[in-house]
Amino acid sequence: MKQRQLGRGGPLVSELGLGCMGMSEFYGAGDDAESIRTIHRALELGITFLDTADMYGVGHNEQLVGRAIADRRDRVFLATKFGIVRDPQNPAKRHISGKPDYVRQACDASLQRLGVEHIDLYYQHRVDLDTPIEETAAAMHDLVKAGKVRYLGLSEASPANIRKAAAVAPIAALQTEYSLFTRDPETNGVFETIRELGIGFVPYSPLGRGFLTAKIATVDELAPNDFRRTNPRYAEGNFDRNAAIVARLREIAEEIGCTPAQLALAWVLAQGEDVVPIPGTKRVKYLEENAAAAEITLTPLQLARIDEVAPRGAAAGDRSSDMSFVNR
Repeated sequence: MKQRQLGRGGPLVSELGLGCMGMSEFYGAGDDAESIRTIHRALELGITFLDTADMYGVGHNEQLVGRAIADRRDRVFLATKFGIVRDPQNPAKRHISGKPDYVRQACDASLQRLGVEHIDLYYQHRVDLDTPIEETAAAMHDLVKAGKVRYLGLSEASPANIRKAAAVAPIAALQTEYSLFTRDPETNGVFETIRELGIGFVPYSPLGRGFLTAKIATVDELAPNDFRRTNPRYAEGNFDRNAAIVARLREIAEEIGCTPAQLALAWVLAQGEDVVPIPGTKRVKYLEENAAAAEITLTPLQLARIDEVAPRGAAAGDRSSDMSFVNR
């Protein structure tokens, strides 16, 4: 697995990361043993950039990742996030906090759950519109000075807030949704801003929340508690329109000799050396499929064909059922 630099002067990380969220929540039932096998296999394949957050499984995911890396911490570049506050008694209830006191408390709690002495990359998960981002960024920078965190990141931040935060603290990475189905960063100023400031880009859901794998024939196949049942792109009417796009992408993938998932990941990787996608999975077989995408180099002609099939704005439906929490 090759490496890419995360931001101008930032750390080198594997060019593909592993999103661990689904191991604990949102995508149906989890299997801790299989999830740990998946993390261990990722490290064997050279995927050393692991992504979690304190809100995934209301702390369970950090504990799971911590157990998986306990005897191999030196091989991992570990990213986690703070900012989405959930009530353990009512996980559906949540709010956003970027208050300095909360930043410090959240970091200490994450360190304890992960069982580590420092976090390699610490993101603000969502921007708190009631707290100036400069105050949040300053508190995050204090964590770096204290040795608890090595690098800082933002998630789903608007260009204006990226600039405000970067003026206070060094920002190594911006995480946001990006895929053939979600190409907003190309037109909303995000790419322009982070490339001007030398900030790396970490796309989550690079497989379109599973749609671009071409493995989901109907919504009925999803587990009853799979959040995609409420996702607009899986809604009646939108599903068929999006599936038609995926069918055409599958044809291109078959001509190239790869799977639709590998095609989608290869396309994201081709968008720049500063792009480090973190496809999520909780199963070894899908991890191995995703990892092989790093071996695919798409030609300009193939990229043009993909762009013709899935141009900006092609996907039917919003990317989230609550768009108020994105690009804040």
